[in-house]
Amino acid sequence: MIDKFFSRNMPRKWTDLSYAGETRVPSSLDSSAYSWPMFFLRGDGKGNFTDINGNPVALEITHADNIDFEGKELDAVRKTLADLTQEQICIAEYWNAGPPTKQWTPIIDRLIDTYDMSPARSARILGAVHGGINDCAVITWHFKYHFNVARPNQLDQTLGTIVCTPYHPSYPSGHSLLAGCTEVLLGYFFSPEKEQLKRLAEECAISRLYGGVHYPADCSEGLRLGRQIGQIVVGILENQYDRLGCRMDYPITESRHAALMPPPYEQVIKYERPRVCHSKLDPRQCPEAR
Repeated sequence: MIDKFFSRNMPRKWTDLSYAGETRVPSSLDSSAYSWPMFFLRGDGKGNFTDINGNPVALEITHADNIDFEGKELDAVRKTLADLTQEQICIAEYWNAGPPTKQWTPIIDRLIDTYDMSPARSARILGAVHGGINDCAVITWHFKYHFNVARPNQLDQTLGTIVCTPYHPSYPSGHSLLAGCTEVLLGYFFSPEKEQLKRLAEECAISRLYGGVHYPADCSEGLRLGRQIGQIVVGILENQYDRLGCRMDYPITESRHAALMPPPYEQVIKYERPRVCHSKLDPRQCPEAR
């Protein structure tokens, strides 16, 4: 199905269309990030990835050509924006405030405090999770610029979004990849909290649809790929031993019922963040969440 705002022969790629309310095509943000160094995986800058032993890794993501972005997916974005509740607007603004680590790092700290982790183990947990996040970002940027999928507000020039549309292609969602990976890694270190972490990861992912800046497939495929990357990292971590031949990580079996946020939809580390975009914005908002 071809969107009513463009004829069939119009360009459909992110690099070819302006955002709603803007007059120029978007400038790329960190477009070379796909070539940056990785911690747990290896990339050649050309889209080929291996594990730390050099074994090829087949990353699990549906090819963009097999997804109906201009029809079914765009219609889902429109319907979601039309039917948003105030809570969903707050969810969108909360997870959008700053880079994804803005929300996930306080969650890690709360888990470390709740389970009384030692300084050395705390450093290992923080390093492993943020290393995984870095690798997810590199892989995300590869696929974003490889597929070059236009944002919803490029295909529908009447679309106002809840949050500012980022200046890089739509598919897949970086927030969703990072959420899936973080869910798996924290679930490895803090297994009693897996259900809470799953809820938070899925909320982080769907928040990008609530914000109007991603399609449903961006979120679901990103979450799936992020979880795969998380499992790859876990496979490395669980085979690491100290000089005594003991595994470095031990299972936690008793839940301490960590009070993970959100809710409430208020930033743990507050920073005044104005809601200013060059592209078209929906007037509905939730200032306390950002």
